Amino acid sequence: MDIRQLRYFVTVAEEANFTRAAARLHLAQPGVSAQVRQLEKELGHPLLDRSGRSVTLTEVGEAVLPYARAAITAVEAVRQTADEFTGLLRGHVNLGLVSGAAAAAHEFDLAAILADFHEDHPQVEIALTEDTSERMLAALHRGELDIAVIGLADEEPPPGISLQVLVDEPLVAAVAPDDPALTSPDRTSIPLAELRDRPLISLPRGTGLRGVLDRACAQAGFRHRVAFEAAAPLFLAQLAARGLGVAVVPALSAGAASAFGLRTLEITEPRLRGRVALAWRTDGPSSPAGAVFLNLLRTALTAPGTDPRTVECARTPTPTPSSPPLSVTAAPASR
Repeated sequence: MDIRQLRYFVTVAEEANFTRAAARLHLAQPGVSAQVRQLEKELGHPLLDRSGRSVTLTEVGEAVLPYARAAITAVEAVRQTADEFTGLLRGHVNLGLVSGAAAAAHEFDLAAILADFHEDHPQVEIALTEDTSERMLAALHRGELDIAVIGLADEEPPPGISLQVLVDEPLVAAVAPDDPALTSPDRTSIPLAELRDRPLISLPRGTGLRGVLDRACAQAGFRHRVAFEAAAPLFLAQLAARGLGVAVVPALSAGAASAFGLRTLEITEPRLRGRVALAWRTDGPSSPAGAVFLNLLRTALTAPGTDPRTVECARTPTPTPSSPPLSVTAAPASR
């Protein structure tokens, strides 16, 4: 038995599929399958049930899995402890970025932060993926992501997740200059109920902004009609400028709205807000590299000149003694 076999077994168990596990490990599927079978042979028990459409754990596999994970963690800890004596940080960090958070990433220059971290810690591999907020949160819970920049649909973080709010701004209805919603030149807001029968342009399902819109309309007692979906807020604005509907987007500056040929009306009754946040598991990333990168992001992504306010994280498990608690902060956006 060796650590590779245990790692392959754990990955297959998490993916419930040999092909996906092999892709995640950057290996050929037959090699992963052969190593797992060798492990089963050495233990004298099948660990995985391959008879269904997805791979599931056998009773023995269920019992073995936590010990396999503990062994992998222990081996990594040995390597990391030795590296500390040479000041070397190595490992792998998985960072997620929701499509609708692209504006926040641009405002805070995430590319520059990644480049600086790589220069300081060249032995740390960073994997950047883009997905919806819902899937990012699920991946954080499963340990597939260490950190994510997500859009928030709910007021409170889900269980086991801590947040640092990066952007918190009103949502607006962006319309073409001849839109019927512009009943007067001085109009600056529109009640949510007025969007009931209008074709809307919004981010896709699973994004934080879309979740805010869906929930608000449901609470107001009507089902909205989304005519167009796109992942980039600026493209939503372009569609609205062509008169294809009302774009529900984060607040645009007067200059940006004018550049698109748009008028913006703040959505009221209720007022809706779009929030983008840095998210991580409350017990912290599993690796020292992840913890160092998280601390860097929490400092670098705080809007300059603001005083972060502490927010209680509801229904989160108590961190283990080896993982000091990370406070949940919300930094008001600078724009």
